Amino acid sequence: MTVLQKTRSSLTDGRAQALMLPLVIFLFFAWGFTTSLNDPLIAKLKGLFSLTYAEAMLTQSAFFLGYCIFSIPSGLVLAKFGYIRTIAFGLAVMALGCLLFAPAAMTGLYPSFLGALFIVAAGMALLQVAANPYIAALGSPKNASSRLTFAQSFNSLGTFFGPLVGALFLLQGGVAAPTGADAEALKAARVTEATLVMGPFLTISGVLLVVALVFWLLRRAPSPPTDAADLNPFSWRILHRRRLMIGVASIFLYVGAEVAIGSGLTNYLMQPSVIGERSAGIGQQISALLETLFHHHWSFNGAQIAGAMVSLYWGLAMVGRFIGSAVLSLVKPGKVLVFNALLAMVLAIISSQTAGLTAAGTVLLIGLANSIMFPTIFTLALEGMGADTSKGSSLLCTAIVGGSIIPYVYGWAADLRGLALALLIPAACYLFIAGYGVFTLREPARSP
Repeated sequence: MTVLQKTRSSLTDGRAQALMLPLVIFLFFAWGFTTSLNDPLIAKLKGLFSLTYAEAMLTQSAFFLGYCIFSIPSGLVLAKFGYIRTIAFGLAVMALGCLLFAPAAMTGLYPSFLGALFIVAAGMALLQVAANPYIAALGSPKNASSRLTFAQSFNSLGTFFGPLVGALFLLQGGVAAPTGADAEALKAARVTEATLVMGPFLTISGVLLVVALVFWLLRRAPSPPTDAADLNPFSWRILHRRRLMIGVASIFLYVGAEVAIGSGLTNYLMQPSVIGERSAGIGQQISALLETLFHHHWSFNGAQIAGAMVSLYWGLAMVGRFIGSAVLSLVKPGKVLVFNALLAMVLAIISSQTAGLTAAGTVLLIGLANSIMFPTIFTLALEGMGADTSKGSSLLCTAIVGGSIIPYVYGWAADLRGLALALLIPAACYLFIAGYGVFTLREPARSP
């Protein structure tokens, strides 16, 4: 290769690297946005198919089960094909899942929506496994942590905008069950309402396919090598470590509690005892605010108002991460975890026993308490793991299956005792997490 060819190659590689950073940051926004879009989607599907709360929570069960099942296989794909190809493949799989919302809407069958979400989650697992380490490698090693934190902030931004956009578009027809004189008329009414769900997901699919194509065109750009070492975390040496395994249980319960609250939040806030309809009380005030923000171009129903408020739950978590990063530099992580978990528990209990603005405000504030729990549990569980850190991390990632199981239990409790008392399910999860914080303070980590 001549000097001129080497120079041109170097310039091309440099441009590819410069383009890659904003593209990978977009991925963090995309999966945060898509994940939190499930919250208004659940409220819509519950009404559309006249589901119980437990049945509606199968939406999250399908999503997080797919996420869990494909996490370890995604690591194998990454080891074989590298970062950029794995990301392109993950985007394509996510886009396919979003495209499947079209036949799901046209058939008007609830299991079709669950299948589409399962495929979306499979693609997201591929993205998560590849994008987190890849962005750390895109630049100077000394700034890796800063780049990852910056990218994670866009993930939080996505979780803030997802429920807001979902409320505006998915819930524009409200959440009332369709009616029909006979089975055929009912199915036709369901298909008509389901088209409101189809549109946003087809748009997301188009965007993801464009980004996937860009990554594929850049697949030969320089990227760090991947390690094809043994990825199996289920060895006795790993499983007998108490600090790790209680941490796995805590991640399971935390993800389950966070997702359960977010998933039921639209329906919870819509209750007459909380914000009520747009024509009365708090609902009237929020409706006026939204219509002012949008210059009265749109009129908002009660479902849209409640769905838009879910953004506050995720937005407060974003704010809490910035506050928590400063606090964690001054206070032991175990103490911060105990405080936040107990705060979340108390807020859930207060919300379950009150009404109106108090019930709405306390349940939304749980998002602020949630903010530091996942990363804090994660790092505490991995302390002292040494060479087994990567395997411990894989095991902790599989614990997100809590987002598949705890919301179903929450929905089952809501069907039996109502949404307010069902908040005691996540409250119990937070109590266990507080106990884990106490455990880490009393038993320092030991090296293997």
